[in-house]
Amino acid sequence: MHCVVRTRRRDGRIRHAGVGRGVSIPVEQEQDIEQPVFVEQPMMQEDEDVAQHGWPGGPLDTSLLTRYSYHVARYIWFGTERIEGAKPELRIASLGSKLTGWVPGPGQHHPNIQGWLDESGLKWLERTSLSRVDPQILSAFTERWHPETSPFHMSFGEMTITRDDVVCLLHIPVRGLFYTPVPVSMEEAAALATELLGVPYEVAYLETSRLRGGTFTQQWCWIHEYFPTLGRRGESVHRCDDMGYPRATRWVYKQGKTKLPAYRPIMDALTPPDVIWRPFEGHRGSIPSNLITCFSGYLRGCTVVPYLPERCLRQFGFVQYIPPPPPHPATSYTDIDSLWSGYHTSVDRILQFTRPVRFDAETTADYLPWYYTVSHPILCRPDDGPHGAPPVPQFVPAYAPPKKFPATFLSIF
Repeated sequence: MHCVVRTRRRDGRIRHAGVGRGVSIPVEQEQDIEQPVFVEQPMMQEDEDVAQHGWPGGPLDTSLLTRYSYHVARYIWFGTERIEGAKPELRIASLGSKLTGWVPGPGQHHPNIQGWLDESGLKWLERTSLSRVDPQILSAFTERWHPETSPFHMSFGEMTITRDDVVCLLHIPVRGLFYTPVPVSMEEAAALATELLGVPYEVAYLETSRLRGGTFTQQWCWIHEYFPTLGRRGESVHRCDDMGYPRATRWVYKQGKTKLPAYRPIMDALTPPDVIWRPFEGHRGSIPSNLITCFSGYLRGCTVVPYLPERCLRQFGFVQYIPPPPPHPATSYTDIDSLWSGYHTSVDRILQFTRPVRFDAETTADYLPWYYTVSHPILCRPDDGPHGAPPVPQFVPAYAPPKKFPATFLSIF
């Protein structure tokens, strides 16, 4: 029995019969082709070929990035990026300017409200939202995020926004009692705002219906802390380390001219020396190090996401080794809470295989060759040579450990 399908080559293009001889048609033109293709082989043949040989540009071993075939990085590599609208970058709305008008000055809250903010440890959140952020650079990092592991896949290994980064940037507590909020409708939320804050119901309902998604302030500030050469870094007048302010208040928006397509090769060319691996060491007077930030497992809020610091140990000052496979999804919220309560178990498991670094970006000898096998380390496809695009970049150490180093070393703990 014949089956009408469209088959796709490994280069991401659609194969069509009867249109020239072996001519490939870009994905965006496939809608113009009316002639179907009749094939008799199973549709899983190409998937099996990918599983055996990997993807051009990586991953060669598809056991880690199991969803790569649907990832935007794949379409960028093959030049078939799916763009909705005129701009490829994310559409980001920042609410910082609204908060500036809503939030009173320090000490100007009603005593009851200020008491709630102080007791919750969330008082700084109202003052750490930027009026604007750069959607170009945020989009460039989002393209390197993979849901299977949660970190960003850079050309030199994985990096993530750690719990320690969050605490230093926003000054929110990393410890506390479990809290599961009660779901409320938009009508109930607007009614609560009217009752507790005195906001007119119509205004509260309109704002509630408009607000969608989370804040990008944290990610934007994180980029500036770790990557001093990316984007335009505008610094505020606040001396955060001396004044005890959250490090997010260090940064102000400066409009950049670099667009998303230009950021991709710039980020492909980044090397470990371009990274400030532990940017918050000068902030320890306000936020001391805490072992719980090395907890490995799942974090739950409005969603459940994996948090795997064993994949980004250099950000904690430890030698990066080949991490174990990501854990299976937690079966219940109770399991997640139980693992969080016993965080020492996961911390001990992670740190028993490593030691403090002798230089900032130190890894084991086998880490980067392994990483280039299981990851897609660069987004921009190199110019095709006579034999096509190279399958994966070759690992050449860009740095070497110092010949001499102190007999004692410092740990962040």
